[in-house]
Amino acid sequence: MSESTPEEPTDPEDPVPSQQGTSAAQAGTICAVAGQAQRQMRSWAAGYPGLYGAEAFDPALFSTLALAAAFSGPGLTAADLRMANRACLWCFGLDWLIDFAASSRAEVTAVVRRCAAVADGRPVADGRPVADGGPVAKGDDELARFLADIRDELRATPAFSALEGVWRDELQRMLDAMAREWDWKSAKDGTGPTFEEYLGNADNLGFSFVFASHWIASGGGGDVPAVRRASHAVQRVVRLLNDLGTVDRDLEWGDLNGLLLDRDRAEVERRLALLTAEARTLVAEARRGAPHLAEYLERQMDFCAGFYGVTDFWGSL
Repeated sequence: MSESTPEEPTDPEDPVPSQQGTSAAQAGTICAVAGQAQRQMRSWAAGYPGLYGAEAFDPALFSTLALAAAFSGPGLTAADLRMANRACLWCFGLDWLIDFAASSRAEVTAVVRRCAAVADGRPVADGRPVADGGPVAKGDDELARFLADIRDELRATPAFSALEGVWRDELQRMLDAMAREWDWKSAKDGTGPTFEEYLGNADNLGFSFVFASHWIASGGGGDVPAVRRASHAVQRVVRLLNDLGTVDRDLEWGDLNGLLLDRDRAEVERRLALLTAEARTLVAEARRGAPHLAEYLERQMDFCAGFYGVTDFWGSL
């Protein structure tokens, strides 16, 4: 892991400071790791074709997801980033299943219930937790099987026993937030959340669940409450960075977006600047006990600031 460098002065309205450039050699190594990870992710997706067969899971999605992890953890290998990438890919499958494949609230509820049962350790038979019923959205069985694979891999790590509660809580927060967003999008009276309600549902993004999985696979460590506060703060920043970069796509797909609620773009950008400053403060607190985890969080935030200024992860519908 590279050492942190002093931040350069920035405009107070600019949410992300400029950073010292990465050398061509360093960038080459990072991109090589991302290439290895991309091949891994494509092979994992091939094992769940009913879940990842949609056109939106195009080659660029796997490439950019792998790059996000690799640039956030310079010095880490594809093996070091394996769990971050597996959990991230799983979250994209979950998001697709709830946002686009599920045709009813009953299907959404079934997805949430099955994922919770798998996380709690219930055995999976033919992709479905044993003794579970309810309607099945296309790919739901593979989603459960993939989560069971992740769960079992994490259980074999030394840090899982100490952080199992964190992992399980982050998963449930994400599941509940995705179901809540489905309700907002599907409201027959056309009413949606306020901006503050939407921002408070940032667990829908899945960032903190993915980070918790990476945290466990990396050996744990750090002050748990401090690391979680930093993770949640970064998640809120990434939520708004995503919205600023994907508003046109969200309009096309019918997704919720903070810029489409009760705030204009300038107000959202000002809020983003405040949230970014708060996140940096909380990351600095987490850094005292877990410098590598803190740097990973901060680099994720900064990577997303640059990335969403140009494009986003999803391919076309």
